Parts: sequence; structure tokens; C-alpha cells
Amino acid sequence: MTVKSVPNGVVEYSSSEKQHEKLLPQRVVLKFGGTSVGKFAREIADVCLSSLSENKIAIICSARSGLSKAEGTTNRLLKASREAAKPDSTKCDAIVSQILHEHISAIHFKSTELAQRLERDMTTECQKLNEFLAAIPKNGEVAAESEDKIVSVGEKLSAQFLAALLEDHGVDSVYVDLSNVIDFKVLHGLNQGFYQDLAQAISRRIQLSGDKVPVVTGFFGRVPGGLLNNCGRGYSDLCAALVAVGLGAQELQVWKEVSGVYTADPRKVPTAHLLSSIHPSEANELTFYGSEVIHHFTIEQCIPKIPIRIKNVLEPEGAGTIIFLDNREKTDPYHQQRPKRPTAVTVKQQITVVNVHSYRKVESPEFLAEICKILARWSLAVNLFELNECHVSLAVHSKTPFIKGAEAEDPDDLQMQHQDLANAIQELKEYGAVDVMHNMAILSLIGLQLKKSIGIAGRMFTTLGDNNINIEMISQGASEINISCVIAEREALRALNVVHTDLFTFLE
Repeated sequence: MTVKSVPNGVVEYSSSEKQHEKLLPQRVVLKFGGTSVGKFAREIADVCLSSLSENKIAIICSARSGLSKAEGTTNRLLKASREAAKPDSTKCDAIVSQILHEHISAIHFKSTELAQRLERDMTTECQKLNEFLAAIPKNGEVAAESEDKIVSVGEKLSAQFLAALLEDHGVDSVYVDLSNVIDFKVLHGLNQGFYQDLAQAISRRIQLSGDKVPVVTGFFGRVPGGLLNNCGRGYSDLCAALVAVGLGAQELQVWKEVSGVYTADPRKVPTAHLLSSIHPSEANELTFYGSEVIHHFTIEQCIPKIPIRIKNVLEPEGAGTIIFLDNREKTDPYHQQRPKRPTAVTVKQQITVVNVHSYRKVESPEFLAEICKILARWSLAVNLFELNECHVSLAVHSKTPFIKGAEAEDPDDLQMQHQDLANAIQELKEYGAVDVMHNMAILSLIGLQLKKSIGIAGRMFTTLGDNNINIEMISQGASEINISCVIAEREALRALNVVHTDLFTFLE
């Protein structure tokens, strides 16, 4: 089965059995990120109205973001959760009050009645949150399921806001809360069977909307062990995928403030250019190594049945970037050029390199298992590692900002991350001498079959060397998708630009 682009960015299938469906409106799922909800509400309304002219739509939204991710609603809710568990803290009410104030301040409707109804609904939601926070035991810890309930308020407020916004623009819409959608027993954890059952449960809930446009919370209910612990941040992307699967959507569109996926971050590399398509494996690697394309569980649920398109809410007429199992050599002229270029280059910052000089052979499975357990216990994720007979080096980063909503500028949160690393290092010293390199970054080339692209790795490292950028670690995965190295964080921006220039701009 082949695909092609048609107006409004929707994919049209050419299989003969699909021909009769062309006369019917296609179901398209639109997912809007928190920054778009917070800053570009009017543009979201325009996108929805335009899509409604040709398609049936369902809308999913993330929690509202501020000027930065640290100031976003989810981060503040997580902070309120931590504060609620402290015996002497009185900050919870102020945090919730600020969240409510920012959401109410964003209401600029033509209908006074709609604005007043939305303000009442939001106020009620935040009152319930305050009551729940007040009931949390003051023992310094919050259960994962309780944390999920607190975080879900962010998506509820966003969905309430967008549903009312569309109604103010003349769209017959309805708010759909998925925070209690799991109405079946979870027998074997969050496996594929669970996601299939969840997609069907979501579909049943949305079908209750009838002919109205459903505006769905990007939070799909409390799960055993906690949604944040199991899926991490970005769960609203996954929720959108499950909505798309459950409804049998023609396409999932993820709307951001960039026009799609680029060969490098266009904010950092002026010569970066837009990719018309990207392979799912490449999208996953780019997300893992710092580009935040899309949550990888989203791709696993949609592909190959439902294509995913990344689009720009500020430039809705653009085609965006499609993530699909297509034949890139035929569909993207950029990839027909020889010699083959990588697909993109990215950088991941705030990396720490931990070297453990072991008192015993590191090939022992028990040794490696213990090292990984220690890092996991202190919320440190391993990005790269290399080992020899008695030495192991690991490039790690703290997961605390993503899981617990830590803010980079908050001294308490920075202290928490530093203490986690210090505790891990102390435990690692039981297995050998430990030395640490702080303020590092991972530079990664991403592309299909990089191992078969003769000379690419050598050219990358030569370029770095010619520009006096020292390499601390090198890694190439067996997947053939990426080549990565660790460099000093202060060199990250320069490295990104010189590698992009040499391997994307001037490669002949």
C-alpha cells in the first residue's frame, strides 16, 4: 500500500479497497502541545476550523506551558505534589492559585456566558485539587497513583479551555475526560494487550460525544505503578496515538511551533533544513538523543497503520514532516543524492560521564546489573557506555527534571539532582575507584544504515578534530541508526554547526 499527500496534509491511501472512502470525511486526530495551548490558542482554533472543512476531527491537548518548560503547568503540579508531602510546607495553595490565575487570564471569549462557565469549571477543578493535596500524608513521599491524579489536572484544564474556545468559535464541541477511562483489569502490566484494550476503551468514551467534536485530555487515567513512572513525560503524545488507533484515524497530526523535523535544530543551526519524511527508527533516535520529536511509544502504537505528521501551528499550510514506513529513496529527493548523508545531527546536554575502575572483571553480568541498579535507584539514565576488562564508562543524565518537574533555575531542585548523583557515586565506590566528568554533551549523527555509509564516521570525527573539539567517548549502536560521541558541553553548539556544515551542506 502506498501513500501520497493531499490538501490539508492528510495522507490518502491508493489501495483499491479505499477508493469508496474518498467521498466520506476522514477522521484525523489533532494533538496540540502545551506551548501552543499556552501561547497560540487563536491559531489552534483556526487550525481546527480549517481541518473541519474536510475532515472529522478529534483533539487532544497537553497541559498548558509557560515561557519555558520549567514554568509549565505539569512541572508546577509536580512541585505542588512534592510540597504537599512536606510536614512544614505552605506553598501548595499558592502554586495551585497561580495555575488557576494563568488559565483564567487566557480567557478572551466573545461569549461572556461561555467565559463565566469555563471559569467556574476551572475553579471547581482546582478546588478539588487543593482538597486532594491537603489530604496527602506528610511523610515526604507521594504515591505514584496520587501523583498521577495531581498531574492529570493540567490536561483537564487545557481540554476544558480548548473545548470552550472552539464553542466560542461556533464549533459544537465537548470536553472528554479520560482520567478514569481504564474500566478494565490490568492483568499483565503495560504490555501491548493493555494498550489495545485502552484504545478500545478510549474509543467507546469518545463515541459518546456523538456528532460533537471531542476535545480530549492528554492524560488517560491512573495506571498501576504510575503513568509517569511507566511512560515518562510526553504521555499526551501516547494518548493521542491511542485515540487515533481506537478511532481508526486516517492520520495523527502533532502540532508544534516548528514546521516539522529538521536536519538539526533550526534555532541553533541556521543552515538546517526541513525533512519531508523520516523513518520511525530515526524519529525514535532523535527523540532519545535530545531533539524531542515525539514520544517513542506513540510511534510504536501508530506505525505502520497510521502515519504521524509533525506540523506547525503558526504555518498550518506547510506539509510538515511525515513519520511513516515509506521508501525514502523514492519519495524524498534530498535522500537520492550521493554519497548518502545522515538524516540529522543532534546534541543532548546536561550529561555526566562516570568512570568506574572495577576491582573485578566487568564482563560479569552481576557487576553490570548492580551498576545499572544503582543508577536507576538515583534516577540516572544511561545514554552511552563502553567497557573493557576492568573499566566501564557511562554517559548519564538525571531523569529528575522529567519525572519530578525539577526546574533548572531552582536551587532546591538543582541540589536534589546533585545529591542524587553524589549518592550514586558513593554506592559505585563499593565496586571500584570512580571519577566523574561534569558538564558534558552527546553529539549524535542519526540515519538509516549509517554503518554502510563508508567514511561518515571518520569524516565526523575528523571535522571535530580539525576544529579542536576533543572527544571523550565514542559509541555506534548495532542498530546502524546512530553514531554518537561525548564532548564538553561548552563545545556543543559549535560542534553541532561544524558537523552539520561538513556533512550536510558541503558533502559532495
